[in-house]
Amino acid sequence: MRHLLAFLVGPLCLTACGDKSGTPPDAAPPVAFVRQTADAVDHGARVANVLGCTGCHGADLAGEDWSDPEFAIMWTSNLSRFVPTVTDAQLRTVITHGRRPDGTALWGMPSHLFTRLAERDMAALVVFLRSKAPTGAEHPRPVFKALGQKEIAEGLFKSAPVEVAEQGGLWPPDAGADHALGRYIVRATCAECHTMTLRGGTPYPGAEPRPDLRIAAAYDDAAFNRMLRTGIAPGERKLALMGEVARGRFRHLTDAEIAAILAYLRAVAAKDP
Repeated sequence: MRHLLAFLVGPLCLTACGDKSGTPPDAAPPVAFVRQTADAVDHGARVANVLGCTGCHGADLAGEDWSDPEFAIMWTSNLSRFVPTVTDAQLRTVITHGRRPDGTALWGMPSHLFTRLAERDMAALVVFLRSKAPTGAEHPRPVFKALGQKEIAEGLFKSAPVEVAEQGGLWPPDAGADHALGRYIVRATCAECHTMTLRGGTPYPGAEPRPDLRIAAAYDDAAFNRMLRTGIAPGERKLALMGEVARGRFRHLTDAEIAAILAYLRAVAAKDP
């Protein structure tokens, strides 16, 4: 269940502003998700799907129950009711820094992934979020049970501001200007499970190990495209977590974006095996 907590507790899944990590960030690449339409709401909806916002908060953004009786009682926030209560500037700050307007920290909100979203993408996301009519009920803030409290105390489960401080200024490996788009997309998506180094690993005890993404260099174009859209790897292997992400999020990527991701990962593998 906890692999899903990276999307859950905070008000939403998007952003674009700077962070307070204290780590000198690389210059943001002059790229963004492919704009398939001039309509900002449509573009924002696609980006929200890719980033997982609608997957965790629901298509209507009303929030869902993601409670685990051993870890925490928690819901994804009802964004349809939260968004109208804040200004655009507050919305960006909440997302970027992982704190509510009242200063309280968010838990489970992957703000560190979104500190470098292009302005065009962030602006479209805000427009999309504001396009949803309020619906559903307000949801309670999380209540951590024994296991959740234990993992927080051990530093295994961190608040969003802590994640921002540690990773908000980082980028995955640089493979050159020709691969800026792939790097940009990977930072906002794949780095969530595979880390900013893309080396993968086991994020917490008992979790499914995440592979080093340099393994993508072994895929041909067709196999990689199929895997990102369906979660089916060569040999007809049906991937578990990656399968969920592929069918729910990455199927919304364009062919050009998938090609850019693969080219970037091949370049990373060649440069830093």
